Amino acid sequence: MSATPEHRVAILALDGVTPLDLSIPAQIFTTRPETPYETTVCGLGDMVATSGGFSLTTGGGLDRVRTADTVIVPGYEPGGDPPATPPEEVLDALVETRERGGRVVSICTGAFVLAAAGILDGLRATTHWLHIDELARRFPSVTLERDVLYVDEGDVLTSAGVCCGIDLCLYLVRRDLGAAVANRIARGLVAAPHRDGGQAQYIPAPVTTVGETSLSETRDWALHHLDEPITLRMLARHAGVSPRTFMRRFAAETGTTPLQWLVSARLGKARELLETTDDSVEQVARACGLGTAANLRLHFRRSLNTTPTAYRRTFAR
Repeated sequence: MSATPEHRVAILALDGVTPLDLSIPAQIFTTRPETPYETTVCGLGDMVATSGGFSLTTGGGLDRVRTADTVIVPGYEPGGDPPATPPEEVLDALVETRERGGRVVSICTGAFVLAAAGILDGLRATTHWLHIDELARRFPSVTLERDVLYVDEGDVLTSAGVCCGIDLCLYLVRRDLGAAVANRIARGLVAAPHRDGGQAQYIPAPVTTVGETSLSETRDWALHHLDEPITLRMLARHAGVSPRTFMRRFAAETGTTPLQWLVSARLGKARELLETTDDSVEQVARACGLGTAANLRLHFRRSLNTTPTAYRRTFAR
């Protein structure tokens, strides 16, 4: 997708919307000089009650949903057991969006809304691991992927819980505008530039204990030193903890291992360089920390099912 024309994004906030789920697309798809997104938080009325105990003002109604290029439904807690089906007018608006070729996306329990509209019938999808059994029970025509971060079915995409929404939204930006723009946004969020959707959404790991601080500064440091050798011991030293503690806290914060995260970050850097420079594949491999062209080709084949040369031919700007 080119920087023009404008790409209209509607974030559909239902009563009981989860504030963090809502803020993820609002932050990632905010208007920037290098992006074409015009984003509006939409609802059934002027005010929407959140699950956090406060209300927020919407910027539009279902008319904006019906004309949007991308509609994102964040997770919500509608109450009731089982939760009530969203109003028919909401479901109709989503169906209209899909029928005219718009892109429909859910974060976390927003998948229940897409399923209730029939949009997920016959498709693969996911949601938060705590709620996936309920989604399977209520909507047996949906094929649930239990151990993934997000599922891409073309113009219908679903993510697992909370932070997986960051992965999915960055994936959409990368798909729309390329790795360079997605990586810049990720750096601003101090988030992993790319986590493959096939990763497990839940890794049993202890939560951060009182007195511990986030490893985000260490991840940011690593992103600025991808062209250098980086070991677990170096990361732990930067964070001021033991390697064992670093591994535990890293998994708790990111849902992946330091090695997997580094490989993903280096592939993101490689994709950006292939899109935006004329550097040789060997130079790109060295600049992103993967060493050799052969190693870069190996990782591209494993993760993207393509080669660096073919990727550049398709996505170079």
